[in-house]
Amino acid sequence: MVAQEFTVDLDKPLVFQVGHLGEAYEEWVHQPIVSREGPRFFESDFMESLTRTVWWAIPSIWLPVICYFVLKSVRMGHTLPEVALIVVGGVFIWTLLEYTLHRFLFHIKTKSYWGNTMHYLLHGCHHKHPMDGLRLVFPPAATAILLVPFWNMVKLFSTPSTTPALFGGGLLGYVIYDCTHYYLHHGQPANEVPKNLKKYHMNHHFRVQDKGFGITSSLWDRVFGTLPPSKVAKKI
Repeated sequence: MVAQEFTVDLDKPLVFQVGHLGEAYEEWVHQPIVSREGPRFFESDFMESLTRTVWWAIPSIWLPVICYFVLKSVRMGHTLPEVALIVVGGVFIWTLLEYTLHRFLFHIKTKSYWGNTMHYLLHGCHHKHPMDGLRLVFPPAATAILLVPFWNMVKLFSTPSTTPALFGGGLLGYVIYDCTHYYLHHGQPANEVPKNLKKYHMNHHFRVQDKGFGITSSLWDRVFGTLPPSKVAKKI
């Protein structure tokens, strides 16, 4: 892989190489390598292990946490129908957050060494190696850190008794998103709705990478005018 004067060696750990691509990084990272075998990121085995997550770890870890927060709102006096409505509201808020993060953070354009390096870790690696099954879902340790500002954000516009259920709903939205994302890459849907969603997401990876930022639905792409052209994605 040659870009300007720097060659990325795919047989060596990639993270600290990609920064040297400079302005060429944007083009390089959007030329996908379709392989289930992911690249090595770090020399350190410990650091490498932190970048790999099996998909089922996400529901296994976070569903009990979601139940804890939802039940907390119940114990604070809300009825089950009220809590269910709040949770649905949290899931809906997540869909907007999912779209916003994907469009404005995950697809930010970088050219500096550390900008390229951080972007590759955050999302660029997924576009370069879209079928890497161990780097499709977000590592739980990183999620736990990000949940702190998310909790504080939820507290700003909700009451003390609704905050836990709203937070739990947002976290449930994230779990749905991560599991859906994995399925869209590695599942073989038979029904029309998931088949269309898979085609929609494959369009984003292999055809129009600056459109189609929704993962669980195309709702916010429709609202904000980022729907891709209506051609079918190429099969991979």
